[in-house]
Formats: sequence, structure tokens, C-alpha cells
Amino acid sequence: MPQHDPSADDADATPSPPPAQTSTSAETPPAVPVPAPGIDPDEPPAVPSGKFGTPGRPLRRSSFLIGFTGALGVLLAYTLYLGIRNAGGILVLVVIALFLAVGLNPAVVRLRTWGVPHGLAVTVVALTVVLLLCGGIVALVPPIVTQSGQFIDQIPSLLDELRRNPTVNDLVERYDVVERVQGAANADTIGRALGGVLGGAQLIFGTVFRTLTVLVLTIYFLAYFNKLRSLGYSLVPRSRRERVQLIGDEILAKVGAYMVGALSIAVLAGATTFVFALIVGLPYPFALAVVVAVTDLIPQIGATLGAVIVSLVGFAAGLPTGIACAVFFLIYQQVENYLIYPKVMRRSVEVNEVAALLAALLGVALLGVVGALIAIPTVAALQLILREVVLPRQERS
Repeated sequence: MPQHDPSADDADATPSPPPAQTSTSAETPPAVPVPAPGIDPDEPPAVPSGKFGTPGRPLRRSSFLIGFTGALGVLLAYTLYLGIRNAGGILVLVVIALFLAVGLNPAVVRLRTWGVPHGLAVTVVALTVVLLLCGGIVALVPPIVTQSGQFIDQIPSLLDELRRNPTVNDLVERYDVVERVQGAANADTIGRALGGVLGGAQLIFGTVFRTLTVLVLTIYFLAYFNKLRSLGYSLVPRSRRERVQLIGDEILAKVGAYMVGALSIAVLAGATTFVFALIVGLPYPFALAVVVAVTDLIPQIGATLGAVIVSLVGFAAGLPTGIACAVFFLIYQQVENYLIYPKVMRRSVEVNEVAALLAALLGVALLGVVGALIAIPTVAALQLILREVVLPRQERS
């Protein structure tokens, strides 16, 4: 029977040496994750599923897709152009309402500083505008109707005076005026005249509709002015929002200050004209004062236009009255241009005179009287953007 050797147990209990370390050149490279089949490795990680599910993978770019997208963009641009062209009249009314809301907003802000609630402040400003509009209509419509009736009543006497003139009778007989008039008085002429009457009625009702539309839009824009301004600023990226808000508020302040200044100058011109018309005895002094105030709102040429209208009425009343009107407006325009206008507008808008004249001409050519009214504030806004944004960027480049 073999005997147990204790040295063998010691040999078995001895731990084996660790395996030899392999060289670095023999190391295996780290495993690269292999994307799942059908998934683009350049695709960003999927957004967690939300209320409307997980967004899908972006479409593959192909020549057909690029061409189709370009054609769709051209078609969309042309459709947008047609829409703007067809809705041009409504868009002009919206622009007028926005301009009036920006100009009237300082009055609302002033009432708010006096402790008046926002809704009541908007109501007070809106009622003031409505009362001024009604006052102008009451002042202008009766004189027009009265003078038109007087002219129609005087037509027979004017024709009798013309018939007594031998020169006129000779021309009537030479060119057969009577026969031509009788030949023209047929059904076609009557139809065209009726169409003219209907066209005049359509013009009147269209003017009333546009005026009411602008008035209602102005009231809505005044009521939601702060919300609309905040919404406009929220569309700007956050990194530029503060600067855009500062520049935008400055532009709105300039537009409002211009409106307040222009209205103040126009009211002063109308009041002065009213007092002068009472002194010299002009007919319909209040109507003439309203005409001067409204035309004075038009930059550059408005004051001259109002002066010409009142002077023509003065010459119709008598030669001395017409001369007095011409002298009065000549002196008043110098005082307004060199004393009143600079003091009122100095703190509101600072616009170069050449730029103001060119803007007024372009505004008249594009939008008529409305373009002339918004020309000066637009130039002031462009000057501010040019000075604060464009020129500093050109200096840094």
C-alpha cells in the first residue's frame, strides 16, 4: 500500500503564476457599434414621443424631391402674390388702421398714467375720434348740398344770359348745338347717366364702408395693442429679442409722437383759419377750417392745397376778400414752417428735408394721400434702423 507524500500536497496548494501579458500590438480594437438595419447613422437621435407621437426619419434627398419642392415654392409665391394683389384694398385699410392705432396709443398711455382703466381709456379715445369725424362730416356735407342746389337753381338764368349774348347765339347756330343736344338725349345717354348716378352712389357707400372698417380696426388694434406688440417681439429669436424690442419701441414712439404733433399743428391751422374766416366774413367758416385742418395733415403740399381752396372761395366772395386770404395764408405758412413745425417736431422725428420730400412724393405715387401721411414716420423708422443696425454692422465687417 503506497504511503502519502505530504510534499505533494504542498506542491498542489502552490498557486500557479499569472499568465504572461501580451504586447499592445496584439490588443484587439474596441468594438464599433453597428447601426440597426434601415437606420441612417447620420440621423439624429429620435425625439421622445410626445402628444402626437415620435417624429419619423427625414426624407431622402433626391433630384425629384428637390425639383418638386422648388416648383411648389414658386407656385406658393405666385399664389401669395395673387392674394396680396386681390386683397390690396383691404390691406391698405389694415395699414391705415395700424398707423392710426400707433398714433393714438400715446393718448391711451397718458390716460392710463392718470389712473384710467385700459378699456375706459380706449373708449374715450375712440369716442373722441368718432366725434371729430362726425363734426367734419356735419361741417362739410351741408355746404356741398346747399351750393349744389343753388347752382342747379341758377342754371336757367345762366342759360338765358348765354342766349342773350350774340356771340353765343352765333356759335349755337353755326355748330348746330341745339340739334346735337337733342340727338344726344336718347336712351343710351340716359342709361350712361343712370350708370353715373349708380356709380356715384356706389362711391359714397364704398367710402362709408371703408371709413367704418378703418374705425373698427383701429379700435380693435388699440384695445389689443400691447398683446400684438408682445406677439410680434416673441417671433424674434431670444438672442436678439431685447435689441429688437428697444428699437421697435423707439420706432413706435416716433410714429406716435409724429401723429400727435401733426394733429396738433392741423388743429391749430384749422382754428386760426376759422377765426380769420369769421373776421373777413367768408361763407361756411367751419367747413373751410375743417378743410384746412385735414389738408394740413398731408406733408409738404397739404398746407398749400388748403390755402388755395380757401383763397378761391375768398376770390369768389370778392376781390378784396381773396387778396386778404392770400396774404393771410402766405404769412401763416411762414410762421408754421419756421416757428411752429420745428418746435413741435423737433423732439418727435428728425428727418432730412430732402428725404421727407422724396418720401412724400413716393408715398403719393404708391398709396395716394395715405402714402403721403405715412411717409415721414416711415423715413424716421428707416433712419433709426440704418443708424443703429446697418451702419454699425458695416463698421465691424
